[in-house]
Amino acid sequence: MSKQTYIPSLLKLFRQFGYEGVTLSKISQETGLGKASLYHHFPGGKAEMAEAALSQVNQWLEASILEILDRQETPIAKFQSMCEETNRFFNEGQNSCLWAVLVMEQSSDDLFHTKISWAFSQWIEAIAKVLIAAGLDETQAKQRGEDAMIAIQGALILSHGLRDFAPFQRAIAQLPQQLCRDIEI
Repeated sequence: MSKQTYIPSLLKLFRQFGYEGVTLSKISQETGLGKASLYHHFPGGKAEMAEAALSQVNQWLEASILEILDRQETPIAKFQSMCEETNRFFNEGQNSCLWAVLVMEQSSDDLFHTKISWAFSQWIEAIAKVLIAAGLDETQAKQRGEDAMIAIQGALILSHGLRDFAPFQRAIAQLPQQLCRDIEI
């Protein structure tokens, strides 16, 4: 099997345990691969495995979210589709955000900060671009993009802390209208 086969399992593990909390034993158990096979597929070890999981999330961002925000639709339709896809990707709030998990650990943030920063920046800029095209000034548009990331990430953290996914659901449901306030939709 190719190493791509194991990336969903790696993503699940790194979301759940973080970079420091994932051991080769856990990875071996989840993937069904022995340590020698893991190193065959990922010669760079755990860092390469986390990199593969992070690349998967960044590919999702590009292929799903950025593509949605670049469509020829109304701003509200774009943001509703973005939120539906975000809701699906995070399994209605039940999946942690790999970016947040990795950035909160100093050791993994040092390793992956550039890719994580790129992802957040791309998402914020894509939202801002939609809002600027709808007539919002550049500063407000960027701030709303940042506020969207705060809403999504904050709701994920709160939902996990409470073990109640209603806050995430509410934040996702309200986000399109919040983004489009004061603009014609």
